[in-house]
Amino acid sequence: MASSGGDDQVPPGGPVTFSTRVIDAGSTIMQRRLPVKQMNCHVSTFAIYGSDMSRQIETHHYVHRVNDEFLQCAVYASDRSDAPLIGIEYVISDRLYESLPQDEQKLWHSHAYEVKSGSWAYPRLPEVVAAPELKNMAKTYGKFWCTWQIDRGDKLPMGAPELMMSPQGVGQGVLRPELVKRRDEKYNISTDELKHKRAEIAEPEWINPMADYWKQHGKCFVLDIMTVEMNRNAQFP
Repeated sequence: MASSGGDDQVPPGGPVTFSTRVIDAGSTIMQRRLPVKQMNCHVSTFAIYGSDMSRQIETHHYVHRVNDEFLQCAVYASDRSDAPLIGIEYVISDRLYESLPQDEQKLWHSHAYEVKSGSWAYPRLPEVVAAPELKNMAKTYGKFWCTWQIDRGDKLPMGAPELMMSPQGVGQGVLRPELVKRRDEKYNISTDELKHKRAEIAEPEWINPMADYWKQHGKCFVLDIMTVEMNRNAQFP
């Protein structure tokens, strides 16, 4: 299997030229880039392909807190400056999740196990500082679309987005030990120790059975690309 961390993924294309660097430098000075600056938290965790749960990857989420009940995350393959952007995850509170239609709820996964097991980690952030956020995260749900399947060696984003699942403590949701070991060695942390420290984090009173749909129903959801007739009645600007 190809590397899941994206360290050896070099997209095709020519090197950055001097004139392009000048444009980038000018943009950095003159433009505001406000949405990007809102990403102020780095989460290291893991994700599993819903359509093939034998495929597991390490992921790095850069989080923009829109409000206390809604987060949006740019997901990268690593925390390197040249890391591939591989997808996007939305995170919502349990209250917002319960307001969704059931067909929509099926696309989301729970975060309780991910947090309690130590899979969800904040690199270089002391656990005592992260503790209040972890208590909130354990009650949330996420919807993660992967747009670049770097683990199969794709040099560019190919095909339709894949719906991703979160680690779980049963069946195909159990993480491969070597994947966790590699992450732990990189950041000098212990997932097992984090799990022990988080034992007192309260389990959610209710995890909706529509979430983590594969656990309850043994089914997954995939996107397909097909050719369809254009809507010729649509008004063009």
